Amino acid sequence: MPQMAPLNWLTLMIMFTFIIMLTNCMNFFIFKYQPIKMSSLKKSNMSWKW
Repeated sequence: MPQMAPLNWLTLMIMFTFIIMLTNCMNFFIFKYQPIKMSSLKKSNMSWKW
């Protein structure tokens, strides 16, 4: 039945977009940045020898 083919494509598109959005959200919430401490930056700036 070729009339039902668009429904199949629609469900596949919805499923793939859901999977892509799910993986993007998981990557955003799982990955943690290590913040740079300001004290280490100040120490490195003060160590210049003129």
